Amino acid sequence: MKGKRVIAGILLVGILAVTLTGCKNTDSSKKETEKPVITLGSDNYPPYNYLNEDGVPTGIDVELATEAFKRMGYQVDVVQINWEKKKELVESGEIDCIMGCFSMEGRLDDYRWAGPYIASRQVVAVNASSDIYKLSDLEGKNLAVQSTTKPEGIFLDRTDERIPKLENLISLGHRELIYTFLAKGYVDAVAAHEESIVQYMKDYDASFRILEEPLMLTGIGVAFAKDDDRGICEQMEQTLEEMRQDGTSLKIVEKYLDDPQKYLEVDDLGY
Repeated sequence: MKGKRVIAGILLVGILAVTLTGCKNTDSSKKETEKPVITLGSDNYPPYNYLNEDGVPTGIDVELATEAFKRMGYQVDVVQINWEKKKELVESGEIDCIMGCFSMEGRLDDYRWAGPYIASRQVVAVNASSDIYKLSDLEGKNLAVQSTTKPEGIFLDRTDERIPKLENLISLGHRELIYTFLAKGYVDAVAAHEESIVQYMKDYDASFRILEEPLMLTGIGVAFAKDDDRGICEQMEQTLEEMRQDGTSLKIVEKYLDDPQKYLEVDDLGY
């Protein structure tokens, strides 16, 4: 009888432990779902934001945003948006912020910014066999860009004396299409963030060559509506900087990019 009582006691302790653990997990989940939600808008732009094999948003910006907003007391909902309508969406309140490898250069007066939190190069890429090696070699050539991106503005405005006159500038709605156009020979070159080009080459075993001369060095930031006075933007900037200083950002970036430290050298960007 004594042995049976001991066994029964052990079983009771186990049941209580499981029950208490379950309650603890439930309470934790409940607290998490009770947090206010920040809706973050982005498009498909690996390695910053893309859907994994399970259809779940992932990438550098997704991980950085999730950690930052968690520290701030929010949960984040990453939604895919039409990149051409990003300003309209954030100003209408349909999304709270834009975070998708978004260059601050030339847009400082258009949004309220948190950042820069990453430094990025805008570059030109050509097919490996191309005879284009310098920006000046693009004279009279055809080049593809994603619409409403910085490279589009650079080649349209041509305020930089290094930028030659093209035969055609083709602006496409989706990132992937510019690389398809280049691979098939529809254009002579493409222009985009260096990280995006490198990622595409990895994903599709493409043989592109990135020109050594960059279009620009730019800071990447999180954009809020210009009239957003909730203080979330300022809190986000402080939190992202804390993450950069405590090594969290480095741990995230190194999952996706080689030589991750260079992307976190944002102090001299001048913003």
